[in-house]
Amino acid sequence: MRIATTIFLTDETITPVQLARELEQRGFTGLYLPEHTHIPVERTSPYPAGGELPPEYGRTLDPFVALAQAAAVTERLGLGTGITLLAQHDPIALAKQIATLDHLSGGRFTLGLGYGWNKEEAADHGVAWSTRRDVVRDRMGLMLALWAAEPTGYQSQHCSVRPSYAHPKPAGGAPRTLLGGAAGPRLFASLAQFADGWLPIGGRGLTESLPALRAAWESAGRKPEDLEVVPYAVLPTPGKLAHYADLGVTEVVLQLPPAGEREVLRTLDDYARYM
Repeated sequence: MRIATTIFLTDETITPVQLARELEQRGFTGLYLPEHTHIPVERTSPYPAGGELPPEYGRTLDPFVALAQAAAVTERLGLGTGITLLAQHDPIALAKQIATLDHLSGGRFTLGLGYGWNKEEAADHGVAWSTRRDVVRDRMGLMLALWAAEPTGYQSQHCSVRPSYAHPKPAGGAPRTLLGGAAGPRLFASLAQFADGWLPIGGRGLTESLPALRAAWESAGRKPEDLEVVPYAVLPTPGKLAHYADLGVTEVVLQLPPAGEREVLRTLDDYARYM
């Protein structure tokens, strides 16, 4: 099983350069970073985990800038987002960012996508909450068109692009794409339509969810062996990782604390037993 990590990197934590070097030296396979452009002070959207929203949500570094720094000081470390809030991006500009990062890193990027939970943050980006899932689907389609080998146009309800020259291309034609979200028919149908796998936060309930996911995947004409399930932001125990392995999981993303160098390195020392 490949062991990757995720962390809320902020202006107060360990730096991307320090962390990336440590991860690669210790044999971790990847670094995934979350995204929030801002957190409106006046917010009615509840924090999904319950309680008060942790302060790091309003201090996150831009994931693509931070991952570019990580890419520059490593050779093998996987680089990912967990997750990119695609509905809040201009898809033409984002397609260029992703392609550039994947090209310069030698194909090490994984695009983790999600729909978001913060209605106020999304509204400031002009996102109509009820249509955000359709927007994500359409903008993903546009990015795939720009990443195609030949100039390819795309027209949909929420976005369009004419056939264009768009270079660089991602190293593999399109980066690995994982869709995050709660288990359910709607998510699984979307996942089978335009993603390579699922990024379930915490990894709870996989035993019950996987049969429905696999059925949706195969009914969409996708090959069973191509489906990837990557439990995300996991607080590990030996039993939990063994359970994932029994389910066929080959990669897990462990949660690191949003802290300074000393605390993060202590956590990596603790996680070494799982490597």
